[in-house]
Amino acid sequence: MNKKKFIPGKTKVQYAGAYYDNKEVDAMIKSIKKGWFGVGEKADKFEKEFAQFIGVKNAIVTNSGSSATLLAVAGFGFKPGLEIITPACNFPTSFNPIVQLGLVPVLIDVDLGTYNIKAELIEKAITKKTVALLIPHTLGNPCNMKKIMKIKKKYNLKLIEDNCDALGSTYNNQKTGSFGDVATCSFYPAHHITIGEGGMVYLNSNSRERKIRSLRDWGRACHCKWDQKNPHGACKNRFNFQLGDLPKGYDHRYTYTSIGYNLKPVEFQCAMGLEQLKKLPFFVKKRRQNFTKLYNYFKKFEKYFILPKWEKEAKPSWFSFPLTVKDKAPFSRRDISIYLEDHNIQTRPLFAGNIIRHPAYKNVKYRISGSLKNSDKILLDTFFIGVWPGMDDEQIGYIKKTVNKFFKQLY
Repeated sequence: MNKKKFIPGKTKVQYAGAYYDNKEVDAMIKSIKKGWFGVGEKADKFEKEFAQFIGVKNAIVTNSGSSATLLAVAGFGFKPGLEIITPACNFPTSFNPIVQLGLVPVLIDVDLGTYNIKAELIEKAITKKTVALLIPHTLGNPCNMKKIMKIKKKYNLKLIEDNCDALGSTYNNQKTGSFGDVATCSFYPAHHITIGEGGMVYLNSNSRERKIRSLRDWGRACHCKWDQKNPHGACKNRFNFQLGDLPKGYDHRYTYTSIGYNLKPVEFQCAMGLEQLKKLPFFVKKRRQNFTKLYNYFKKFEKYFILPKWEKEAKPSWFSFPLTVKDKAPFSRRDISIYLEDHNIQTRPLFAGNIIRHPAYKNVKYRISGSLKNSDKILLDTFFIGVWPGMDDEQIGYIKKTVNKFFKQLY
């Protein structure tokens, strides 16, 4: 939308961005003109088509990926003090819900190159208090789901997949987000599709779907949809319920059985989402193509960088192109990041790196299982550049020329 002519050195090479056209704009305007702003017909359709894409029964649209993960964890109703295993190299939206709900994060290191949790270390971290695994597919790179699913089954653990970076990725030809008990996705503009801000919780369980939808919608007991025609509700029993200490016949539509939130998006966002879903196969293809072009280029610099790696069963839908500066390189992550940024090429660190190094978590209760050596290195030495669909060969060519100049000035 409104793409400008690329001027090398002057036009910013973004690490990510929203990719849309008049179809999304027209769909949103049409939705706004209908005068219904709460979740409605478009939200229902967006949820249904998203669930079909992933291959699960249910999807619940939210106002952000952060909210989606909060709801996913809250939907289990775990008692405070129980433990959830998650990687130390993480993003706040995966880590924070564990803490916010009074649970204890158990931190495991990640592999360099895949940046995913070391699946072989999970079993050693399990105790009698362990109830779940919260596993992100980092930067669109699928985790070792074969090992993870074996452990989940052996110890009867719940699995929450953070699929926010990985929409369209597969492992053994199965889409990530369809392995666990529940999964989440983000529609922030940097991600694979966008509705401005937004997210999705998706799962196969019907009972947990109702619980999560209730938590999203203030915690109310009623599950009638927005277009319910019968004034007595879908159950035809709206004014005949007796729950808790409420008087008999209290309006079921305004009865609350959970301490919930209001984490809904608005309807016209979902109209945009439906158009974005149509473009998703192209987005995934373009991301993979851009990643391959960058990978083939950076192979000549393996002396200085740890290049991305992935499982042989994995087919990533890449969020970005990560690089880790090796210990003996004659430059630092900071050096090359500043050089690229000064030449209008956006970079980002790999999210929080070892998340417990950040000030926010100084007084948080957590448990570490094993060494976090790789997560600490990622904090110091890893960065990424973009592969999003808005990047074309001209921009990739400019990245190559700029990196070439960076290395020339070193010698």
